Amino acid sequence: MYIPTVINIVQASLSPLTRIVGFGGPTTSDIHSVHAWNRFGVLSPYHDRSHLRGVQADLPADCTVDQVVLLHRHGSREPEGEENYINKLVETLDNSTIPNHLSPNLQFLKHGYKSNLVPKDLTIFGRQQLFDHGVEFALDYPGFSTDFVVSSTTQRVIDSASYFILGMFGRGVDIVTVNKLELPVNWILPWESCPKFSPWVELEVSWGPIGCIPLIRQRLSAFIPGVELSDEDIRGALNACPYDLACYDASPWCGVFEPHELAAFDYESDLISDGISGFISRNDTGPILGSVYINKLIERFSNATGDARQLYLEFGHDVTTLLVLSAMNLNKGVIPLTPEYMPVDRKFRGSEQSPFAARMIWEKFTCKDSYVRLLLNGETYPLTPGRKSFQDLRFSTCSLSEFVKANAFSTHIRYGDETWNAACVVEH
Repeated sequence: MYIPTVINIVQASLSPLTRIVGFGGPTTSDIHSVHAWNRFGVLSPYHDRSHLRGVQADLPADCTVDQVVLLHRHGSREPEGEENYINKLVETLDNSTIPNHLSPNLQFLKHGYKSNLVPKDLTIFGRQQLFDHGVEFALDYPGFSTDFVVSSTTQRVIDSASYFILGMFGRGVDIVTVNKLELPVNWILPWESCPKFSPWVELEVSWGPIGCIPLIRQRLSAFIPGVELSDEDIRGALNACPYDLACYDASPWCGVFEPHELAAFDYESDLISDGISGFISRNDTGPILGSVYINKLIERFSNATGDARQLYLEFGHDVTTLLVLSAMNLNKGVIPLTPEYMPVDRKFRGSEQSPFAARMIWEKFTCKDSYVRLLLNGETYPLTPGRKSFQDLRFSTCSLSEFVKANAFSTHIRYGDETWNAACVVEH
């Protein structure tokens, strides 16, 4: 996750109600299958979303895509703070005597476990993800081109943009970082203009009488006698799984955990993400910050300034993408996410909505009228608030006019107005 987080699990039950279907015990060869290791919140490896049943993937033959706006998250990266837990685990193992008799999923410990992760860097697989997406984008939109690419100021995001551009164009294109736009607020990093926005999320989680991390520690300690595992070590092992995948495309730690333990790890990530960018965010900043992007999107699709481009290529973070969904209520469930229990079926899923290398593609297309479609991670994402006609249901789209109406929450917010200041400005 781009923004550092703090979490304090006080108590977390791993009752059968927390079990989520979809976790198995795959081998390295099938590690990226739909039912394998794809659910680690926003630390998940990139994967296309499942096709939405009943929705036509291809637009009607008489419709033409006129404008495309891409918002892309950076590719797989190395840890950003979590390496402290992983390094603590490595130290504990190095200072312990590993027993001779181990269960099959722990045999790798006999050969030692080392971690050579470089904090914050884009990994080789992250580079490949962006290059491949650039190639795919060029094939999907062969008539579209631009010489203007916008990126966050973070190096791994700039690098991600570079690899995407290389895949799409086969050559370099100048990248403009958002700070050079000299705007009071920008749609890639809107939180930088919101002093009240807090990148630190502390969760006092009460899921039951038995602690989540201590319970895992007790279970693993029974299989590795003589190794004094701490709660920090367990958190290190949990984080080693997705970060090893990000760096090496495989991890011995993923097979160590039970499905419901990984499901709890996935949900913990969603709680943190929702607390930063969603509907349980402090001061309700999530949807308000997301309005900056929505207003910019409407400005472009309606050509309000008279100089709209045919194609926009922009690169940011997981939070950037999740803020946009929050502003449109597209990842808001009927019941808000809560630390009290883990719902099996929830709308907010970082693993599906903003994994590493997530790609959000907005299309404006014309049939008889102008319409809007959202493609999120390879599949149509339903624009539920603006769907009115049979065509909207069939293609999960909405007309541009209905899109604007459905986003009245955003269009009534401007930087520096009463709503913005209430959420963002610190009173002295």
